[in-house]
Order: sequence, then structure tokens, then C-alpha cells
Amino acid sequence: MRLDPVAAIALSLIACQAGTAAPAAEASPADILESCEVRGVSGTALCGTYEVWEDRDAQAGRRIGLNILVLPARDPRPELGAYVSLSGGPGAAATDSARRFANSWQREHQDILLVDQRGTGRSNPLGCDLSRLGDTAQAYLEAPFGRLAEFEACRDALSESADLTLYTTPIAMDDLNEVRAALGYETLTVTGGSYGSRAALVYLRRHPGTVRAAVINGIAPIAFTNPLYHSSEAQKALDVTFAECAANADCAGTFPDLGAKFDELMARLEAAPAKVTITDPDTRQPVEISLSRGGFAEALRVFTYAMPRARAVPLLIYRAWQGDYAPFVQAGINSTRGLDQLLQIGMLLSVTCAEDVARIDPATIDEITGDTYLGDERVRTQMAVCAIWPKGRIGADYGQPVRADVPVLVLSGTHDPVTGSDWGAEAARHLPNSLHLIVAGAHGVGGRCVDAITRSFVASGTLDGLDTSCVADVTLPPFALE
Repeated sequence: MRLDPVAAIALSLIACQAGTAAPAAEASPADILESCEVRGVSGTALCGTYEVWEDRDAQAGRRIGLNILVLPARDPRPELGAYVSLSGGPGAAATDSARRFANSWQREHQDILLVDQRGTGRSNPLGCDLSRLGDTAQAYLEAPFGRLAEFEACRDALSESADLTLYTTPIAMDDLNEVRAALGYETLTVTGGSYGSRAALVYLRRHPGTVRAAVINGIAPIAFTNPLYHSSEAQKALDVTFAECAANADCAGTFPDLGAKFDELMARLEAAPAKVTITDPDTRQPVEISLSRGGFAEALRVFTYAMPRARAVPLLIYRAWQGDYAPFVQAGINSTRGLDQLLQIGMLLSVTCAEDVARIDPATIDEITGDTYLGDERVRTQMAVCAIWPKGRIGADYGQPVRADVPVLVLSGTHDPVTGSDWGAEAARHLPNSLHLIVAGAHGVGGRCVDAITRSFVASGTLDGLDTSCVADVTLPPFALE
């Protein structure tokens, strides 16, 4: 679920000398953090490692170091606490977003606290050495969970240095609360997009007294059982795009009857994959790719995560229908490759297998995925991998909606292909002190209007009197016509 603030995470390439990992019971901020240099971040930054028990309940066994980066406030107001950004995926590292916050308004009065969630970044990362992640360009056009033997090998390799049942969101959010206390922050402004919104909600459920305010964007609430709804949400976003194109004189004139042409294109690829020559993004050499119906569908889903690139969908589909597949394949590989490189897939599985896939009723799959261009392949292949992946314990009440009185700003995109606005509404209706805004955009909305609203909310810590009038004036980029 990544990005759009989630899909466009900037890699900071942190180059710091972390302090000695501090024992959890004895740590003080001075023990944990020391000055460090972060590429793209000028001025003071603080880096460190904080050790926690891998098994938090037992308080025994393996300890893991959590990678921490703090960007101190320019004009500190300690009463505001720290600003915490929780990353998407699952599997992305929070510290990778450092450069995005370096000169941001968020840093004006609050420290930016970035903690790589256990299993990501430099916090005992759970990465899988899969051929999909870079050996060939072809791999980016294959089902992401289609190679069961490789995930079995990954499971066995990771199990030598991690108990894969102990990398769930509730455990990680308890880690974050422990780091908060160790660094001396009484309260946090908790923010997160995509899976980061799920993490924020779980933190809110477990530690509400430490949250001053929360902002969630591209929301994946507890009811969103990943990846069951990927197909239906992607289909809704594509249908909206087709309807807009049909109602737009320029788009309709350039790409007439786009929906019918898309159906024809998918039927053609179902009958026989197309052979396409593109430039390999790694070697920069020409390479021939086999484009199947499933490969086209998954690449299209990921490509539509972000604006403005999603506005090229009619153009790319139309050219593919004409027989010119290369522009779509090149764009699709690039977007999928960018997303894959952000994620630790083992951590993604430890989270989703326990918290989402385990709650999917197989009897509902056909109904939810039927009549969609993606179909049921993603959910069924991920379920197959989860059948062989160690699953953590989650509470019997995990599936209940998160309820809390903390002020929460809920942001949804009109064209989100993975967590549409209905999911934002689902989260908001259980949060009595929340405001749900639906903004023109895709998976994770941003821009001047959203920034202005968020900045005002974070500064005041209340939704009362919040001016949201600019939302009505936010428009989508124009369609790409050539």
C-alpha cells in the first residue's frame, strides 16, 4: 500500500555514526543520540540506536536495535512534543523520509522523530533476496507473490536472526512508545500514510494518552484486510478515470471509447502475451519483455498510485491498444521497481499474514474481486505465501475499529486505487473527534491546500475552527494527451 506523500518517499541515504545501543531500562536521550550527518539535511541531526526486546512479553532472549533519527526543531516548543511520521508498505523505513522533512514546516516548532519500525531500515530488516527485486526487468511484470519456493527460502534465512512472529504492528507501536518515553517526549503528533495510517491507528488504540493529535492519509483502517480489496479499489479508480476522460472533450476526442478498448486489450493479452522491447532500468540495455494480462494489470495498479503520473493512464492504455506497448511497460516497470526498492518484503509478510490475511474469509474472495481487471490472483497468491509464513499472535479484539477521542485529521484521495475514500469514512466514523476530508488526488494527498490545513491543525491541536475551504478548489492535473 504505498506513497503522493507515500509513493514519493525521498531516500535520504543516511550516513551517521550511531551511538552505542542503550539498554532499554537505563537509557537517557544523551545515551541514545549523537550528532550525525544526513545527506540532504543541513544543520544538526541526531542519530542513535535504541535496544528493545524482540519478545516484548517475555522480556528475554534476543534484543534488536531500533534505528532512530531526530531532526531538532528550529524554534522548539516542547509543549507540542515530537512529530512522528510512520511509513507505508508495510516495509518502508521511516528514516528514508528525512530529506523530505529537512526544511519542512513540520520542523518549525517540533522535533521530527523518525524510528525505523522493527523489520525495516536498520532495525533488524526483514528483506527477501528475491529475483523479483532486481535480477531482471521481466520480474517486475510478474505476480509479486507468485514464487512460493523463494518465499520459503526467505523465511528460512530470516528465521536465523529473527522470530518472524514478533514483527506485528501492535508490538512495533509499543516499541515506538518506549522510544518516546526514553527520549523524554510527553506527547506526539502521530502521522502516517497508507500502511502508516494503520500503524498510527494501532498506536492511537494502545497509547492514546501520549497522542496530542494525529493525521492519517490514504487510510488503511483495521477493516481493510490487505490485499483482499486491492482489486475492487483499483477498479473503482480506473472507472472514475474512464468516466472523466469520456466527459472531457480533449481526452474523449483523443482516446474514444477507452473502456471498450481497455477490455479488448486485456482480452488480447489473455489470449497471448505480447513481446515488447524496452530499456532495462538496471543495465540500461535493450531487453525483450513478455507482457501478460496479469503483468499488465498489476503494473497498472501500482502506476495509478500517484499523481500526476496517473493522468497518463488513458494515453498509455490507448497506445497499448494500438500495439505500442513499450511506453506502458517502461512506465510500469519503473513505478513497480521504485515501490519494491522501498520495502522489506519479509516485514510486509509478518504484518499482513498475521493481521490481514488471517482475517480474510475465502468465501468472500470471488464476490469482492469479481468483475475487476485485477481479479483474484494477488489475494490468492499472497494467501498461499502466508500459509507457509510464521504468523504472530494478535488479540481477539484486533479486528474491532479503533475508537479514541484524540483529534484526528483524516485525508482521502478521490482517485485512490488501493484505499479509497470509503475507507477513510470507515475510520472516521469511529473517531468522534475527527474530520474526514476527500481531496482531489490519488493514494496519499498533498499540495499547498493540504499542507495549509495540516499545518494549522498541528499548530492548534484542535479541529475547531479549522479552515478547509481550499479543498473545493483543488483540481487534478490535466490528462496527458501525447
